[in-house]
Amino acid sequence: MRVYPDDLGRPAAEPEHEACAQASPVTIVVCSSCRLRSEPEADPRPGSLLARATASAAEEASDLVEVRQVACLGNCKRGLSAVMMRDGCWSYVFGELDVSNAPDLIAGAELFARSTDGFMPFRARPESLKRGLIARVPTFDSLKEIP
Repeated sequence: MRVYPDDLGRPAAEPEHEACAQASPVTIVVCSSCRLRSEPEADPRPGSLLARATASAAEEASDLVEVRQVACLGNCKRGLSAVMMRDGCWSYVFGELDVSNAPDLIAGAELFARSTDGFMPFRARPESLKRGLIARVPTFDSLKEIP
């Protein structure tokens, strides 16, 4: 039986994928159609503003962070949303964000990009990424050994 690492400060096991053993790029995908349910339909949508602010913040970040946007992540009840993905590593879904959290997304992505176990360290994350975590999504490779 293989024990999988978690990101709650416990010692990490070997990375699941070679790409996770060294720094590698992280893609942040921001939902551009997001808005708070209490907000009126207006353009530009708050999600679009978050996507722009995150892309702008990424200009000053390392070359390990890329920002993209999609029309809908399907997390509408949890406000503005974003996903962080890294090849061969688990992905992270965040909600309850606002436009001011763009630098937090970049800081979290840089932590994730430099992680050698393929997980984003929990304690080092900005507060908005601690309280706004919706899910960690496993890789297909990590599921192969689970019956």
